[in-house]
Amino acid sequence: MFNEEPRTESHDPDYPDQLLEFMRTGWRDDPVPLPERPEAVLHAGRRAAVSAAFPGEIVVVPSGPERTRANDTAYLFRPGSDFVYLTGDHEPGSVLILHPSGDAVLYSKARAPRESDEFFRSRDGELWVGRRQTLDEKADELALRTAPLADLAAALADCPPGRTRVLRGIDPAVDRAILPYDTEEAGARDRALATVIAELKLVKDEWEIAQLRAAIDATVRGFEDVARILPADRGVSERLVEGVFGLRARHDGNGVGYSSIVGAGAHATILHWVHNHGTTVPGELLLMDMGVEGHHLYTADITRTVPVSGTFTPLQRQVYDIVYASQQAGIEVIKPGVNFRDVHLTCMRVLAEGLDSLGILPVTVDEAMKPDSTVYRRWSLHGFGHMLGIDVHDCARAAKDKYREGDLAEGYVLTVEPGLYFQPEDDLVPAELRGIGVRIEDDVLVTADGAVNLSAGLPRRSDEVEAWLAAQREAGFRLPG
Repeated sequence: MFNEEPRTESHDPDYPDQLLEFMRTGWRDDPVPLPERPEAVLHAGRRAAVSAAFPGEIVVVPSGPERTRANDTAYLFRPGSDFVYLTGDHEPGSVLILHPSGDAVLYSKARAPRESDEFFRSRDGELWVGRRQTLDEKADELALRTAPLADLAAALADCPPGRTRVLRGIDPAVDRAILPYDTEEAGARDRALATVIAELKLVKDEWEIAQLRAAIDATVRGFEDVARILPADRGVSERLVEGVFGLRARHDGNGVGYSSIVGAGAHATILHWVHNHGTTVPGELLLMDMGVEGHHLYTADITRTVPVSGTFTPLQRQVYDIVYASQQAGIEVIKPGVNFRDVHLTCMRVLAEGLDSLGILPVTVDEAMKPDSTVYRRWSLHGFGHMLGIDVHDCARAAKDKYREGDLAEGYVLTVEPGLYFQPEDDLVPAELRGIGVRIEDDVLVTADGAVNLSAGLPRRSDEVEAWLAAQREAGFRLPG
C-alpha cells in the first residue's frame, strides 16, 4: 500500500542480463551531510503544540502522494501545507506520526542502494530523479526521527481506534488505513485536528514573516517584469503576462502560489479568471492577481490594476480611486483586537458610498449596509480579504470565532483586497461602466502598532501607479539574475 514496486517506463527497452549485471556495479556513493535547519526548532515547537492539544492520543499527518497529470506523467509535487508546517519536509508519500510520549516519527521513502535495480531502472530511482537523502541525513537536517516508509503500514495498524486522529483528505491510502471516516464521532475528531493546526497557523513567527517578506519581494519584482513588457500602444496576450511573471516565480521561488489571474478588459470582472487567453487593449484596464511561492512554500498574494495605455481615463480613475479609498480605510483600521468583520464592514461601506456617488446604488448607503440587504455586493462580490501564509487562503479550517468572526491579533498576516466589478451584461449600470473591473490587494502584517503593508514596494494610488508603469517601461525588461 505504502511501498509500491519500482515504476518503470512502458516505452523503454528491456534490460538484458548482461546490462543489468553491469549496471549494478562500479558506483561510488558519496555522503551528503546537511546541517540541521535553523527553523527545525520551530517545527518541533509546532508538533509539541499539536500533541498538547490532544493528550494521550496519536496524531497522523501525511504529506500526500504524487498526482497524475495524464497517463504516466505527474504534476510537479507540492506537499500538504500542514505537513510542511510541522516538519519542513517536502517528500511525497511521507507521513508524520506524533505519539503521546512526545516522540515524533517521520515515515519516508528509504534510499535504494546503488546495487539495486531501482537505482537505475525505476522512474523513482536516483539516475532518473537525482540523489535522495538517506533517512539518517533527513533526520539530521530536520531534527526529527525517521523510519522507512515500508514500516508505515504496521505503524498505522498499531494506532488504536478512538485514540488516533488523522488529517484527512491528503492521502487516500492513509485515510483508508486509519479510523474509517464513516461515523460522526470519527469525523468530528479528525476535523478538530485540522482546526487546531489551522489556528496554530494564525500567528506567524519571525521566521514565517521573513519567508512571506521574501515571497512578497519576489512578487514585486515579478510585477515590475510584467510592466516592462506591457506595451502601451498595442495588445499582448494575457498568457505572455502570466508567463513572464511565472519566469520570475520559478527563478526566485518555488513557483506561483496559485494560478495567476490576468484579466484584460472585461476579463477583470471575472473573479477567478485563469484561462488567460485574452489580449490587452490600449485604453482598457489590466487586472493582475499573482503571487510568488517561496522555497519554503509561503506565498504572496498581490493584485494590481493598471491602465494599459499608461493613463487612467477619468471614469476608470474614479472607479479605481473608490477601490483605493476602500482598501486604505481597511488597512488603517487594522490592529490587534479589531474584529475581522469590522475590517470587512469598513471596506464595504466605502465601496457602497462610492457606488452611491456613481449613481448606481438603488438604496441609501445605510440601507445597503444592513445585513438583510447588502445589495452593494452585486458589484463588490467578495469579502475584504483572508489570512495568508503557507497557503494562499491560510488557516481556512480555523473556527469562525478565531477567524472570520474573531479579533485580529499581533502576528496575523492577511490580505486587504476590495474590488468593484461591473459585468458587461449588467443593464443596471451605465454602458460606459460595463466591463470595468478593479481590485487592489496587499499583504498586511498585524503589529502592536497597527498594520504594516508588506507589499508597499508596489504603488497603490492611481497617480503613483501611472508613474510606476512609466518608470518600468523606461527601464526595460531584464532577465532575472
